[in-house]
Amino acid sequence: MTADFLADDAPLRDWDNDCLWHPFTPMSAWRTEQAPIIVRAAGFQLYDQDGRGYLDGISSLWCNVHGHTVSEIDQAIQAQLQKVAHSTLLGLASEPSIRLARALVDRAPQGLTRVFYSDSGATTVEVALKMAYQYHRQKPEGPEERDTFLCVGNAYHGDTLGTVSVGGIDLFHRVYRHLLFPTLTVPSPVALRIPEGHTRESWLQHCFDDVERTIQANHQRLAAVVMEPIVQGAAGILVHPPGYLKHIRELCTRYNVLLIADEVAVGFGRTGTLFACEREQVSPDLLCLAKGISGGYLPLGATLATERIFSAFLGDPWQGRTFFHGHTYTGNALGCAAGLASLQLFEQRHVLENVARCSQTISDKLRAIADHPHVAEIRQCGMMVGIELVRDRAPLTSFPVEFRLGHQVTLAARRRGVILRPLGDVVVLMPAPGMDVANVEILCDVAIESIEEVTSAARQRLSVPA
Repeated sequence: MTADFLADDAPLRDWDNDCLWHPFTPMSAWRTEQAPIIVRAAGFQLYDQDGRGYLDGISSLWCNVHGHTVSEIDQAIQAQLQKVAHSTLLGLASEPSIRLARALVDRAPQGLTRVFYSDSGATTVEVALKMAYQYHRQKPEGPEERDTFLCVGNAYHGDTLGTVSVGGIDLFHRVYRHLLFPTLTVPSPVALRIPEGHTRESWLQHCFDDVERTIQANHQRLAAVVMEPIVQGAAGILVHPPGYLKHIRELCTRYNVLLIADEVAVGFGRTGTLFACEREQVSPDLLCLAKGISGGYLPLGATLATERIFSAFLGDPWQGRTFFHGHTYTGNALGCAAGLASLQLFEQRHVLENVARCSQTISDKLRAIADHPHVAEIRQCGMMVGIELVRDRAPLTSFPVEFRLGHQVTLAARRRGVILRPLGDVVVLMPAPGMDVANVEILCDVAIESIEEVTSAARQRLSVPA
């Protein structure tokens, strides 16, 4: 007999274990941990099927901006739903996609005038890679066979094959190495772990110099530099030193190499400005946006391009200069309606001012564990925080991988009513840009308590003979 999958008393836990394959999840351990099954949300709280509430400390994987069940966004989606939920942009236009494109161009860094929609962070970067590759074969000054991309070490740009090719996180990417196209990589400009023979200052200078040498030596075959501006998110919230983004922008301009700025994780207020590139007054040639673009409501992505790039794709149809790329749900009307409402809330609710207040609160709160014996470093930019845990601060030695220390911190936080998610042994705090100071204080307090509980237990475990 067919199960009644809409019944209120459906055995959700059993069906989850029997039917679902969760992303980035070791499924053999999943059954034993009884993760909450979320059935509703309000404000910054998520509620499970048993009625327990949890503070959303990771803004639902870095995408929620203003909270859940926000009346203005709800109403915008409902109003659009009364008109049309989706129609294609292949051969047709749609009102919400046009209005959102106009709003994005008005707010984006100067010179970005064209919006190409897709439906996720990875697809926006995939679009940018293909645009850059084709642009160099069609640009007005004459075609060039530029087929190489320069990436920053430890990068993460998504899980499609193109974005994995320009990624640099071995754990995620090594199994697919034979499927990928070759790239060039420069070291990430961070200085927690410094190669032998360098001081902190000399290593960071080496990173600045190395990217210049690499671009200079390879500029004739480089299609673009691909980078996450200011903060590398999935690498563990690695914060770049001031001037690095501007340095790369200047090099790309000098050598006529395109700059692709992947703001999927860092855009829409998370670093303190609407777009992270604004922190160094940089305008990229291609800007990739997703996650917070719809306020965290619906899958939507956008790749913004300059007029110079767009014009290289113009010509008579028979010339074949068209950008032959598209997705079924490109420019989805509901997602675009949500995006418009979210952008309006940035101004109405003074979200960027809120980010400044909350960022200071986070910094003040986390100072309490700055010298903790198992905290190697607290990395923060705006509302993006990574707390790296180690067995010993000097030298920097890790806890045994089987301890899954970062994961244990998230379980301890969950018991206290807060949702966190680690990146290895880096505990990530990623509150929504619209979260109020009181909830941010709770988030920090719970993170500190959970780190103390878990590291104390790990220390005791290490002291007991096997």
